[in-house]
Amino acid sequence: MNRRSLLAIALLVQACCTVLFVADILGSVLGIESTLLSWQTHEMLEIGALLGLILGFVLGALALIRAQRDVRLAQAGLKRAQSAFAAVMDDRFATWGLTPAERDVALFAIKGMTTAEIASLRGTSEGTVKAQSNAIYRKAGVSSRSQLLGLFIEDLVGDAPDAGA
Repeated sequence: MNRRSLLAIALLVQACCTVLFVADILGSVLGIESTLLSWQTHEMLEIGALLGLILGFVLGALALIRAQRDVRLAQAGLKRAQSAFAAVMDDRFATWGLTPAERDVALFAIKGMTTAEIASLRGTSEGTVKAQSNAIYRKAGVSSRSQLLGLFIEDLVGDAPDAGA
């Protein structure tokens, strides 16, 4: 039985236990006495319900611990990917011989910022950013921002499979 099924069963048991306890409390508050069950059977049901709630609590705690661990692993993987992407960018920028200003513009462009946003961040005119962008494209051997981004994606993903394969 997989974890998802086990968790679903535990939730179902908890729901049944909750209904039993709520019904018992409402019966006590409203003064309704059940003569259908002996007091021994009633006590056994309450003990079973309590064990079900404890089981649900334990399984919920284990699921939470596992989820937190998975988040930590995902965050570590993301940091490694970010580091790898930064290294790829630095290598490419160095190979193309980009100036520090061109590196900034290229980085902002790759992040998806508009020409106006880049100009505002750098404290320059949009014309300067456009000129720097054109220099970057020329040095990289591309003609657009999307092609520039495509170079980095190719580096991270690797070669595309053959269309005929």
